[in-house]
Amino acid sequence: MVTPVAARVRKRRDALRMAGLRPIQIWVPDTRRPGFAAECQRQSKLASQADMADVEMMDFIDEALKDVDGWTA
Repeated sequence: MVTPVAARVRKRRDALRMAGLRPIQIWVPDTRRPGFAAECQRQSKLASQADMADVEMMDFIDEALKDVDGWTA
């Protein structure tokens, strides 16, 4: 006899709880929403401009990059 979907889901969730896990709900931006890509570009541009304006950070990155010569992936 085939187990109803609800019973299988309940069994799986019970097993996960017994393993010490708990369910959570996470809300994330809807990537299908109109304007999502434009908003990503806007925020990315702002972050990039802020990074370029941070001279100390750029100096730090330049200094750190001196140590990667010869590294391979």
